[in-house]
Amino acid sequence: MDLQTRKLNLISCLAQIQDESILVTIEDILLKETTESDKIEFKPFTIEELKSRIKKSEKDFKNGNFKTQAELEKIMEKW
Repeated sequence: MDLQTRKLNLISCLAQIQDESILVTIEDILLKETTESDKIEFKPFTIEELKSRIKKSEKDFKNGNFKTQAELEKIMEKW
């Protein structure tokens, strides 16, 4: 089984967990495995940045500059 398939299987399993304590345990394990250098600082977009991204996305869509779900799935198969 390739790495991508294993990740997707794990996501599926996680989505079905109903016991919050299990999720807390998994989160703890993942956080302990992540070193400080692995963490990426994310900063929220400003309203202006969001509006700009929306306009660009709408323009790209109007110009046919996008990929369909089927195209994305085909690309993912190569990962």
